[in-house]
Amino acid sequence: MAVDNLELGKAIAKYRIKKNFNIKQLAEKTNVSSSMLSQIERGHSNPSLNTLRLIADALEVPLLSFFTQSGNSKDLITRANSRKKIVFPPPQNMEYMLLSPDLSGAIEMVLMKIPPHSNSAENPIVHIGEEVAYVLEGSILLQIGDDLETLHTGDSVKIPPGVQHKWENTTDKEVTIIFAVTPPTF
Repeated sequence: MAVDNLELGKAIAKYRIKKNFNIKQLAEKTNVSSSMLSQIERGHSNPSLNTLRLIADALEVPLLSFFTQSGNSKDLITRANSRKKIVFPPPQNMEYMLLSPDLSGAIEMVLMKIPPHSNSAENPIVHIGEEVAYVLEGSILLQIGDDLETLHTGDSVKIPPGVQHKWENTTDKEVTIIFAVTPPTF
């Protein structure tokens, strides 16, 4: 499911208004200029992943909520051809696919694909909840806290709440990771 800039901007504006923030208040909370936020909300700017994370954190919503429709679906099955997908442009080129039907439950399942010689974020990130990840294919360098660990196909890791982490693909092949996060934070 591709989301264009206008739909992304509308979603951000919807959550901002729901929080009773004006653009200036959101700018202060995110350290992103009011003019940039306005451009994002009007679909005139394509925000970076880090900017989206700042906005999501300030609005206290999972990052993926900007990319999912908030319908009240009774369908508990997510079909392979209808997954919600986020593809980030260079330099990250990452792809996230939501495996759970939506973000309404206590847990989310996501498939992450990291292209060769790229990483999940510029700087390590922190979740308020717990994350468990399983390497479906490839080898990946995981910065977890102050440690660096290499995980290979079939390896898994539990990342406790509040622990900084970052995934880095230093290989020539795409890496595929499936992970669960509770509560949903993406």
